Amino acid sequence: MKHFLVKTIANAAALAVAIWLLKDITLTGENTGRKILTLILVALIFGLVNFIVKPVVKLLSLPLFILTLGLITLVVNALMLLLTSWLAGKVDLAFHVHGFWTAVLGGVIVSVVSWAMHVILPDED
Repeated sequence: MKHFLVKTIANAAALAVAIWLLKDITLTGENTGRKILTLILVALIFGLVNFIVKPVVKLLSLPLFILTLGLITLVVNALMLLLTSWLAGKVDLAFHVHGFWTAVLGGVIVSVVSWAMHVILPDED
């Protein structure tokens, strides 16, 4: 349970940094409490997308991983961020990523910040 909580906090922090740095990744709400709740729910969706969909996409695109020496990971991360944005819209959360290249840059930011958060936060169960 603690591992799940740490991953959710790391995802929320990483998404918050991406929202803060990129004007085309938006999170709207009427007050700060609502924005924090929306951010946590989006982080949960992002975690589910990365847990369920990302391994399937990576397996199906394995030849591209080999051919591009792993650079296709940037595209896969961008697609996971776009899928999270689409799912957030379907459940009426005010999170949106505008465009593929914004998603690529956002995916890089989310990956770096998430990695840094996992280094900082405790991870043992």
